Amino acid sequence: MKESDRPLFYGAGPDTFETARYLRKKMTRAEILLWEHLKGNNFCGLKFRRQHPISFYIADFYCHSLKLVIELDGKIHINKKDHDDGRTAEMENFGILVIRFKNEQVEKNIELVLSKLKKIVEKRQNETDFHKI
Repeated sequence: MKESDRPLFYGAGPDTFETARYLRKKMTRAEILLWEHLKGNNFCGLKFRRQHPISFYIADFYCHSLKLVIELDGKIHINKKDHDDGRTAEMENFGILVIRFKNEQVEKNIELVLSKLKKIVEKRQNETDFHKI
């Protein structure tokens, strides 16, 4: 089975995988900071992937067991609201929950971000509907 055929990639193509590899090497300061808390199953015992291909998009962080995407929005996202909304809708069609934080939130108050994220994770773990999708 090709990597792109695995369910956690939702049919992502070779170009998306290549771009994801590139983005892993060019993570923003906020992404690096959050990744330090998510990697190695350190956050709530969950496996997160960084710069993860989903269809023809790349999620900043993805937890497949919860079908949860975490997106960090920098200044570039100010003018990309329509694009981001479409991307979120596409992921939601796969049953994926997309949550967003601003880079500044992560950089200035990582503990608050992690606290909010933990509440979302706990709620998601208690939901049963997303497992059926």
